[in-house]
Amino acid sequence: MAEALSAVSKEHPGYAGQAVYKTSFLRIYDLFVVGFSNRVIYRCPSRRFVELYNSYAGRRHLDLGPGTGYFLLHCDWSDGPPDLTLADLNPDVLRYSAHQLRKYQAEVVQTDILQPLPFPDGSFDSIGINFLLHCMPGPMREKGKVFTEAARVLRSGGSLFGSTVIQEGGDHWWLARRMMRIYNRTGILSTTEDSLTDLKKCLADGFGDDYTVEVRGSVAVFTAQRR
Repeated sequence: MAEALSAVSKEHPGYAGQAVYKTSFLRIYDLFVVGFSNRVIYRCPSRRFVELYNSYAGRRHLDLGPGTGYFLLHCDWSDGPPDLTLADLNPDVLRYSAHQLRKYQAEVVQTDILQPLPFPDGSFDSIGINFLLHCMPGPMREKGKVFTEAARVLRSGGSLFGSTVIQEGGDHWWLARRMMRIYNRTGILSTTEDSLTDLKKCLADGFGDDYTVEVRGSVAVFTAQRR
């Protein structure tokens, strides 16, 4: 891992949303979130996300908010080993996911996703952004600006895909509503101003009409393609 990684300042606007993702939590993340929360609380089983990776991930792939690297590890990469770049604000996430994906020798980039992405135009065949937007501060109309940056760093014909828990427009059952209230109070989630309508508008700002959104339980699953 060539790049030096630094701790996130408590003054950073995105501190609360990433603070829980320490190495100790990442060790149980796949069991608690991938295995339990996605299926039981949010009612969007993780196999749906694996399907996204198998369908849309290209050889030159950028993952924004890679978590533990679980979905990248379970992608079939039918076209051969990928050229992976992992980008996140949290240094523990980058270290952990890079270690999990060490057979691919992934490049890691510590960056604030709310700022311009530090990559040249057309750098990637695909971009994944799973379960990241709902951890970022601010309303969807602000954090959704990442889609415009994502479109810039995708090659023509490249694909973006991902998912996020949404407040307005999701199909929430009582446990999801309760957990979302708790997570929003503690800052783990920031979804109180996240709506399906705003998500679609942000996707349209970046990709025009070339996007899809599917609601599964509390989760919006989206894809987009750059012309």
